[in-house]
Amino acid sequence: MTAKIPNLNQLYDRDYHLWLEETAQLLKTNNLSQLDIQNLIEEIETLGRSERNKIISSLRLIYQHLLKWQYQPEKRSKSWTDTIDRERDNINDYIEDMPSLKKMLDEPEAIAKAYRRGRRDASKETGINNLPTNCPFSIQQVLDPNYLPSSNF
Repeated sequence: MTAKIPNLNQLYDRDYHLWLEETAQLLKTNNLSQLDIQNLIEEIETLGRSERNKIISSLRLIYQHLLKWQYQPEKRSKSWTDTIDRERDNINDYIEDMPSLKKMLDEPEAIAKAYRRGRRDASKETGINNLPTNCPFSIQQVLDPNYLPSSNF
């Protein structure tokens, strides 16, 4: 299979799927000298960012729905709690599969990024423009399967 492909880094731009197949084959056969190292490094780094982004995305949805729950008690619904529960489960699954991602939950920048986006989404959806700028929920509350905020009213 690999003998047909003279230059893997050109293949990366032309046919990504074939590049993946060829790269896997080279790794399986320990033919490391023919690997497209630069693109392989980029792909591995991208995978790491992708896993982090999954957690940020789940946190964002949790924040969005916790804010809606707190600031629109008259509109509370099962779909909101279903979303919160699902995303909490997703975070637990990500961390169970990749324990090193747990440290991300202690990174203020990652938490702030997720909260900013969740706050923006909640504000757009509800029309409430004075949602707290700083996150009112601890990460323990966000991940606690029994936690839902009370109304501020």
